[in-house]
Amino acid sequence: MTPRKRRMFAIAGGLGLLALATALVLNALQSNLVFFFSPTQVAAKEAPRNGSFRVGGLVEPGSVRREADGLTLRFIVTDTAHSVPVSYQGLLPDLFREGKGVVAAGKLDADGVFRATEVLAKHDENYMPPEAADAIKRAGTVTATAANTMPEQAR
Repeated sequence: MTPRKRRMFAIAGGLGLLALATALVLNALQSNLVFFFSPTQVAAKEAPRNGSFRVGGLVEPGSVRREADGLTLRFIVTDTAHSVPVSYQGLLPDLFREGKGVVAAGKLDADGVFRATEVLAKHDENYMPPEAADAIKRAGTVTATAANTMPEQAR
């Protein structure tokens, strides 16, 4: 084999390995993407039925119910226009409260209940997750409680 052919095979092999590495990285990124949807988008069936996603808004006052096992919690997330029932099994963040901003990651069951695997709560007095604030703003109605927890740029 001539040096020119060896060089061409080496370049072709390198490009093949680069393409394979790129495909593997893109596949890994695709499987780890988790998109955010508001309760209004979930009600409009824009959220994936079989995949994981995040839903966020306010914890509806009076909706938090703890099951008999002590770890399972049921609550409702709302953007003031639509609501999504959420079921979560595990420990909640210390700042989880009714009427405050929350983002839950998980999957939507066939019965319409969002099975959360992770719950994130606001972390100070004047903060709401940006996705949740935008969802409430898009819903068109902002309650006094929600307005107090929204960042200035979302109002």
